[in-house]
Amino acid sequence: MEIKTLSFTISTKGHNQIIDITQNVQDNVSKSGMKEGSALIFVPGSTAGITSIEYEPGLIKDIDAFYEQLIPSDKNYYHNETWNDRNGYAHIRAALQGASFTVPFKGSKLLLGTWQQIVVIDFDNRSRNRNIIVQLTGN
Repeated sequence: MEIKTLSFTISTKGHNQIIDITQNVQDNVSKSGMKEGSALIFVPGSTAGITSIEYEPGLIKDIDAFYEQLIPSDKNYYHNETWNDRNGYAHIRAALQGASFTVPFKGSKLLLGTWQQIVVIDFDNRSRNRNIIVQLTGN
């Protein structure tokens, strides 16, 4: 059993931007030389999350509308009083979404469904450069 930790960086615009990172993760698996195992994908920080979806325009709008209805961005949050950065909603959304996602791989290929992509959702209220960690366990 071997563990390799790789990473890549993406630029985001914030405001619930959803970015497909499937190919980035696959590239990391391919260049690792590992054939079989699990890929843990993790976004450091407290205002972004990772999941898998069918990356298509309608669902992207649905997810944005869902989060806005569930955790409105224009509501006052206690976090805003602490830091005055007006992104309390982003922290709550990220906590609900989760910061990591795990995918098995075999033959150096991610074992995803036909319409399944790995995505980062940046909930913050500003653009950022996000470092994405890919930790591979296997052989």
